[in-house]
Amino acid sequence: MKRTAARIDVPQSFRLISAITLLVLSAVVLSCSKRAETPKRAPSTPSSINVEVRDGGPIVVSTRTAEFQILPSGFVQATLLRDGKRLTLDEPGPGSTGGSDSIIHEGKELDFIPDFGQAKIVEATGKLGRGKRVEIPAKPLAAAGVPIERVLVLEAYDDFPNLALVSSTYKNAGTSDFKLDQVLMQEHRLSAKQVDPEAQPYDMWSFQGSSYDWGENDVAKLKRTSAQPNTMGANVKGGYGGGIPVVAFWTASVGEAIGHLETLPWTLSIPVKVDHDGFVNAQIEIPTDSVLKAGESYSTPRSFVAVYSGDFYEPLRMWSSALQKEGWEIPKPSNEAYNISWCGWGYEFNVTPKQMVGTIPKLKEMGIKWATLDDRWFDTYGDWNPRTDTFPGDSIKQMVDDFHKQGMLAQLWWLPLGVEDGQGKYESHKYAMSKVAQEHPEWLILDKNGKHARMTRDLATLCPAVPEVQAFYKQLTEKFIRDWGFDGSKLDNIYSVPACYNPAHHHKSPQDSVNAMGDVYKVIFETTRAIKPESVTQACPCGTPPSLAWLPFIDQAVTADPVGAVQVRRRIKMYKALLGPQSAVYGDHVELSEMTPLGGGNWSEHGADFASTLGVGGVPGTKFVWPDPGPKFKPVALTTEKEEHWKKWIALYNEKMLSKGEFLDLYVYGYDVPEAYAIAKDGKMYYAFFAPSDTAPFKGEVELRGLKPGTYSVLDYADGKDLGTVQAQTGKAPRLTTEFPQHLLLEVTAK
Repeated sequence: MKRTAARIDVPQSFRLISAITLLVLSAVVLSCSKRAETPKRAPSTPSSINVEVRDGGPIVVSTRTAEFQILPSGFVQATLLRDGKRLTLDEPGPGSTGGSDSIIHEGKELDFIPDFGQAKIVEATGKLGRGKRVEIPAKPLAAAGVPIERVLVLEAYDDFPNLALVSSTYKNAGTSDFKLDQVLMQEHRLSAKQVDPEAQPYDMWSFQGSSYDWGENDVAKLKRTSAQPNTMGANVKGGYGGGIPVVAFWTASVGEAIGHLETLPWTLSIPVKVDHDGFVNAQIEIPTDSVLKAGESYSTPRSFVAVYSGDFYEPLRMWSSALQKEGWEIPKPSNEAYNISWCGWGYEFNVTPKQMVGTIPKLKEMGIKWATLDDRWFDTYGDWNPRTDTFPGDSIKQMVDDFHKQGMLAQLWWLPLGVEDGQGKYESHKYAMSKVAQEHPEWLILDKNGKHARMTRDLATLCPAVPEVQAFYKQLTEKFIRDWGFDGSKLDNIYSVPACYNPAHHHKSPQDSVNAMGDVYKVIFETTRAIKPESVTQACPCGTPPSLAWLPFIDQAVTADPVGAVQVRRRIKMYKALLGPQSAVYGDHVELSEMTPLGGGNWSEHGADFASTLGVGGVPGTKFVWPDPGPKFKPVALTTEKEEHWKKWIALYNEKMLSKGEFLDLYVYGYDVPEAYAIAKDGKMYYAFFAPSDTAPFKGEVELRGLKPGTYSVLDYADGKDLGTVQAQTGKAPRLTTEFPQHLLLEVTAK
């Protein structure tokens, strides 16, 4: 099958491994190499997974809920076993011999023929529990004399029955060098016709976890022209990057996802494209640009394929659960992470202490506990000293003290790792030479040409892999939290960092800087908590999904500059899947729930949709300005009418506190109409339904899923209306006939 590989100019030759040098390689290579070894001992209790090797293929790996076949062509086909049915989206091309894993050698693709007669099956145990491991050697599908061999490993585990892990080791079996340009994994050709003969092959929804462009929909229904590169790991054009290395697809009956299952942010891509025939093509592409010496091998990261029922929530939950077993630790949020926050960004770049402190009476009146000092309170990126024109002397500390005296908490906006080096600008701020860049030029990330590599906002970048840089951010955090008294940080514009070619850092690979980004965020998070245990560290990957590198080092996720209320709801659900059903997810400023484009990339933000945050289990926020500072801030000024609305919803949130409830995955996005969410809290069930159109009300039935058999009273808790009772039966959810214009929020209580 022809592939159009999206190349990433970050060599990963550090993945080369030799039988002689295995003991002296980097930790990343060692971890992957060890996974490729046969386990030294089998678990005491055999796995319940069954493996059948058929002569000439396929190999069939059966769990209690799924089946994974390695076909004679080498394709890995995933099937969901549900209600006596076999459901799959995989449809390999007719007559294809390409397989799911291959390499690019000197610009040409080399496919492999699996040797099923030499396959090995062993009991496996590890961090994911007990399971089965299948090792299949393969020779290239090419003319004789191509000296490359492959061993493909498929692992399945009892505790993750819908997931299959796949990795490969490529060995140069010849006597001369072998050029390895790129490794391709998990190629899948998907079609909705597999479950619905009347559908077009691309009639499915998708989640694509890359951070590549601000404001794009990471959840969308595929179109005939859909195509997205999904570069992950290192930063990309515009300073974005990072991402969740998962792409997922689903119909009403079955879904499938692929990605990698490593705790480090590998630089790779997972492109998705609807082909000319309407089929959906997805695969993992890893740039290597390496040369294998005789006897050397290249080991891939562990990729995965998953099958499931539902939408993007289930594969993200599954991926996160497996990754946590591998050591990706998700902390429990502080109690304060669930409290409503007001942000001074309503006043934009030139906010003053007087404006910040002036809102205190209104914040207290409304029941808002947090205040955030946002962007441009500082002189230069990197030094982070207060501006002398807006925050002279010790006024920033005095401001924090004023909030504390009124029983309120304060959060500080800043952007780690970015520094000014005298080049470029952002908005109206022309970059100077920061003190840290001047005194420590050896800390900077350099690109291939020896120039300062750029990150978000076109800033130069300190290398997070340098120990002195990590110590520097510990000192900065101590200054903000201990010395100035702030109660947490809003870390904004957080994506990834460039690969580092600075010879002074003695990196084993340019990827070291990308891998170490999370270490700086860990320092910030742990230092903050050590000083103030009930602090809140928030990270915002503006307009995009987050990065697995820093996601474990926050108290509060954020929907990250959503473009409208729909993105607010989707992203809260995404974070509940990644961080847990009771995670604290900031819905961002409610004003962002409705936006009007002004041209030139600017928007008027004037939303008031609290329901999309409160009803889905998020933490509300706002950036109103008060008293009215003039026409410039009119869209976010707190009018008398808006104040009544704000007070109603803030009181509702503080009363219900649904963000602390258990988010339940009971509805399938894109197929259940109206769009619906459910939360269990304090023995009650809470439902949120949203009309398909902002201009027309929904009229019909809503289904109240997840109720045990019994009689329940139903309350529209937003408007205080008693909607009567419903009866739940075993295997049958009650239905409620209703009509609502935008949203319906229900509290359901057993009688």
